[in-house]
Amino acid sequence: MKQRNRWPKGTWMKLRSADTLRALMEQDKFSLGRLARYSGCSKGFISHLLAGRRSSCTPDLAERIAEALHVPTAVLFDPRMSMTGMSNDPQKRTSAA
Repeated sequence: MKQRNRWPKGTWMKLRSADTLRALMEQDKFSLGRLARYSGCSKGFISHLLAGRRSSCTPDLAERIAEALHVPTAVLFDPRMSMTGMSNDPQKRTSAA
């Protein structure tokens, strides 16, 4: 089994393009159900990604989707950091004075 990346706490993945996801699914003849089974999520979630109603997911799910479609994760998703994940940044701290 392929070893997965360890992402910093607060990381989430933003879908680059629903059209790219759709094209890769069509290329490999993946239905919503088949991609959902391979990646371990619901058909509804994949449908929401394709329709633009959802545009993000966890890093683990992004890696499973990309792996199922035989592409690097970076082809489909961009990593992002949540604001809570950046709380240790000295520029974001506020003083109590």
